[in-house]
Amino acid sequence: MSSINYRHFTLGVEEEYMVLDPHTRELKSHEQKIVIEGQKILKDKVKAEMHQAVVEVGTDICKDVDEAFKDVAGLRGNIAEIAGNLGLWIGASGTHPFSHWHSQLITDHDRYHQIVNELQEAARSNLIFGLHVHVGMEDRKMAIHIANSARYFLPHVYALSTNSPFWIGRKTGYKSYRTKVFDKFPRTGIPEYFEGIEAHDNFVDLLIKTNCIDNAKKIWWDLRVHPFFNTVEFRICDVPMKIQETIAIAALFQAICAKLYKLRNQNMNFIMYQRALINENKWRASRYGIEGSLIDFGKETEVPTVQLIKELLDFVDDVVDELGSRHAIEYVLKMLEAGTGADRQLQVYQETDSLVSVVDFIHDQFLLL
Repeated sequence: MSSINYRHFTLGVEEEYMVLDPHTRELKSHEQKIVIEGQKILKDKVKAEMHQAVVEVGTDICKDVDEAFKDVAGLRGNIAEIAGNLGLWIGASGTHPFSHWHSQLITDHDRYHQIVNELQEAARSNLIFGLHVHVGMEDRKMAIHIANSARYFLPHVYALSTNSPFWIGRKTGYKSYRTKVFDKFPRTGIPEYFEGIEAHDNFVDLLIKTNCIDNAKKIWWDLRVHPFFNTVEFRICDVPMKIQETIAIAALFQAICAKLYKLRNQNMNFIMYQRALINENKWRASRYGIEGSLIDFGKETEVPTVQLIKELLDFVDDVVDELGSRHAIEYVLKMLEAGTGADRQLQVYQETDSLVSVVDFIHDQFLLL
């Protein structure tokens, strides 16, 4: 065992779920009833989102993946039960297969009205469902170092999470169309490299000073040093269909952070690549999921995405036992075999030629491990 302490790499998991009408399988406004009922049991772990057909949940700060698993499974179970009692269904997919955002109501809240007023149609059409994973950091100085290096791995993990092949009743040809929808927002995508935390904070302060944003939460990058918590927040992934997929992805982000921290402690750094290059891999992950190839920038060649994900598992292998996450990380191999949520949605569609059947499948998978 190494003498490095990994205890501060806590986990926090946020998921966004779709609320469904069990008769039409369309997205359905729940008039915040799920949130109101949910908060009686789960307090502030349940939140409203901008669109009324969305419920957001967030775990406590979890010391390891086992705690995160219990919390995510508990949240999914509670929300599904509350929705069921209200005559509604819940599902987890990056986009709804056919519901149109036109007909969806915006939550009556000052913050959301402000965003819609500023971003207009880009905000109204932003009917998407993501997974955010917070990994605890010892301090913000280390957080920016880890965030800079972790950018390289974002497309690899994103490919694994792809779960949004349909948009407004159309097969998009993408494994994750969700990010294409979100790209319309400003301050999204892969972040720049920052020389240090001071450079990062100066950038944020300049945006606030010049009225680009009123607070740092309006920076919606694929990964960010969180403005209020001591965490690096990974925001690139589609919400996974199943509980164990969410936990495997959270474990992988945690392991990447721990490995980069270990290298730093040994006076070694991971190579920094330009944002434009990482973006090439992000596009490939969005389009092909785990079935395509990503670029190995070190070798300057295309490599099958599955192979690169397996190499990533090898890269983090020497920290997972100390994090207590080997069982969660090993589930990644099962995901590579079974296909991503997008692959499974497309398979159901191919077999049934019915987007209603795809919604049924999404709903049926929600509480599965």
